[in-house]
Amino acid sequence: MKIEIFPIVDSTGKVIGKASRAECHSVSFLLHPVVHLHLINSRGELYLQRRALSKDIQPGKWDTSVGGHVDYGETIEQALLREASEELGISNFTPVFMHQYTFTSDVESELVHSYYTLHDAPVNPDPVEISEGRFWTPEEIVNAMGSNTFTPNFEVEFQYLYSHHLLPLK
Repeated sequence: MKIEIFPIVDSTGKVIGKASRAECHSVSFLLHPVVHLHLINSRGELYLQRRALSKDIQPGKWDTSVGGHVDYGETIEQALLREASEELGISNFTPVFMHQYTFTSDVESELVHSYYTLHDAPVNPDPVEISEGRFWTPEEIVNAMGSNTFTPNFEVEFQYLYSHHLLPLK
């Protein structure tokens, strides 16, 4: 099994070191970069993935369309394209930067680089990473918020999408 190595960054994203995935997820709170991509279709629905039960963080919860770690030596843009291809089999999209923020859970700290894209083409979820995926209406998401259905960081990002009118409620 390949040992994943992540860059360790400061609050601005400057690389200041490196550490293994295990080290980053072991309550060390080493700040490491991740990428998120939200797929929004022409009907204003948001594609969500249900994390596989084998995932070490938030297994079985619904999450952003694409989410993954940046590998050491990889740019944010390279990681975004790699993760979108690996998780959903998509490569022809135009990412739009939303925002960057720090998210700290019970076991880790991430510097999240969040993007969205308009996407109506088919997706092909990786069955190893994703147990299922589908488009949700904003109303469905609002009705399930706070019920332990979603990952905590997805709920933060949904609030951003909604407050910036990227996902209007009908």
